[in-house]
Amino acid sequence: MKVIGISRGSQYSPNHVGNDAAIFRKVMEELCNLGCDVVVYSETELGTIAEAEADIVVSMARDDQTLNVLHAFEQKGIPVVNSPYGVENCVRRPMTEILLNQGIPHPRSWVLSLPLCSDLSQLSYPCWIKRGDSHAMVKEDVCYVTTYDETVEVLADFQNRSIPTAVINEHLQGDLVKFYGVSNTDFFYWFYPSSSSHSKFGLEKINGLAKGIPFAVDALKDCANKAAEALHVPVYGGDAIVLSDGMVKLIDFNDWPSFAPCRDEAGHAIADYVMKLLSESK
Repeated sequence: MKVIGISRGSQYSPNHVGNDAAIFRKVMEELCNLGCDVVVYSETELGTIAEAEADIVVSMARDDQTLNVLHAFEQKGIPVVNSPYGVENCVRRPMTEILLNQGIPHPRSWVLSLPLCSDLSQLSYPCWIKRGDSHAMVKEDVCYVTTYDETVEVLADFQNRSIPTAVINEHLQGDLVKFYGVSNTDFFYWFYPSSSSHSKFGLEKINGLAKGIPFAVDALKDCANKAAEALHVPVYGGDAIVLSDGMVKLIDFNDWPSFAPCRDEAGHAIADYVMKLLSESK
């Protein structure tokens, strides 16, 4: 069985280049050990990727041009994990709209077009302002604000950087948890980032140290798997807030995260998922 593996460009791994590369290598090694003929490309090798032949593509790519190539593979009936449609769904604006439309627990949110032509009086503070047109690539793409003036300043910065949309999320106070999962497997892992050094931009400190509010892990897993299905992202990770009453709300969802705290287990689960998909596609 021929497998094409496509690694993630470093610009899409802010502060996690090594961790993203490590989980990719782990999955490729697992697939080799399972007898697959694996050929690895970086996502910049567009011409070579487009001409390659494979039974399945295993990709961490996020660049628009690479995703277009992956769409072509899917149109030929070749499975892609994660699907380029799923990667595009995890861009902030579509992700927010899909989660809300599907009734998946999520903060109150607003989508603003830039240049700003909306009334900001609807917002409540504190809140989060996030670029809506892509994944966060620099620290300034996700900002915590507490006043109207701070909001205007952040939106002006977005406009100066030619960011066309902003997503505003209400701030939820509670315990921040990170989670990782692979659909249709038993693998699911969660932890409190406040008690670890695992962070992309250090924004986890806003919610402070986790208090250990009791919550149902199965409910978090169920919520995450529903989001993965809605977004078409079987290899996923994300963030959630456990509110004071134990209710869980998802605040972020990512296509193929680093799985740094659980790399070995995740590598096994992702490879098993790929092999199952291969057998079903025959």
